[in-house]
Amino acid sequence: MYHVAVIGATGAVGQKMLQVLAELDFPVRQISAYASARSAGKTVQFKGQDVTIQALSEQITEDGIDVALFAAGGTISEQYAPLLAAAGTLVVDNSSAFRMQADIPLVVPEVNPQSIGPDDRLIANPNCSTIQSVVALAPLQQFGLQRINYTTYQAVSGSGQKGIEDLARGSRGEEPVNYPHPIHDNILPHIDVFLPDGYTKEEQKMIDETRKIFRLPELPVSATCVRVPVTNAHSVAINVTFEQETTVEAVREALRQAPGVVLVDDVSQNQYPMPLDASGTDDVYVGRIRQDQSLANTFHIWCVADNIRKGAASNAVQVARQALESSIHS
Repeated sequence: MYHVAVIGATGAVGQKMLQVLAELDFPVRQISAYASARSAGKTVQFKGQDVTIQALSEQITEDGIDVALFAAGGTISEQYAPLLAAAGTLVVDNSSAFRMQADIPLVVPEVNPQSIGPDDRLIANPNCSTIQSVVALAPLQQFGLQRINYTTYQAVSGSGQKGIEDLARGSRGEEPVNYPHPIHDNILPHIDVFLPDGYTKEEQKMIDETRKIFRLPELPVSATCVRVPVTNAHSVAINVTFEQETTVEAVREALRQAPGVVLVDDVSQNQYPMPLDASGTDDVYVGRIRQDQSLANTFHIWCVADNIRKGAASNAVQVARQALESSIHS
């Protein structure tokens, strides 16, 4: 049993981490919750009990924490995650601060658990859209990944409570506060900041993280990331080219047997993955599988998952469990 801490416990992902720790029966001996000084003294729930928020400070390294889940943003992670890791705490960080550092594992347990070494104390959680996409692509590695193109349809919960509030404002005819344009009755082909080449930082994250997770640094990957007026659960249209010839049925069968994947693909009955189905679950739903008529050995896959759960909180908890098991069995 472990002393587990959630850093950023008042945010959407932090609160979901507390919920998932309980639901997945993580071996928690003691739970601690940390946030900014202005939240100190407030409470969050864990297994029906109130947990008092503590102000985050360097004192945390002396609090005897075995596992720390970070959901407080890159600046906080950069300041505190290395301190805790150096003190022997297992840290799983949900920010982008450490994802592309060569010596820090970037892990999705269904895809690359072998990336966790027994001595790793700091592990990065990938981007939400990357997580669900690589879960869908992992069982298809048997055909040889040659090229990947993503188009995402990302829910406003990916922007936290601010995004959800902007969607509600728009429904009342009010101007947005978080987004540069209304999100209600609209879509924005713009997530995170624009880079000099015209891609956004979100798109570049998906490209870089996919290559790192699959250990294919030269893999051609592209992405277009779009914000849509959906409250929760991201959708990704994946267009993937394989090195080997295969069939739609072989792709379906590989996905049907894959861990963490639910195949929903019967268009004769209008059955395909939708955000309403995925929201509140930890699975990655795939469907609309078909061969691309314009490019050889290329397939379309529609992929949907809860971005707050599997795209953040649940993956972090699963990573922590995997890391602890790796350490125990080393």
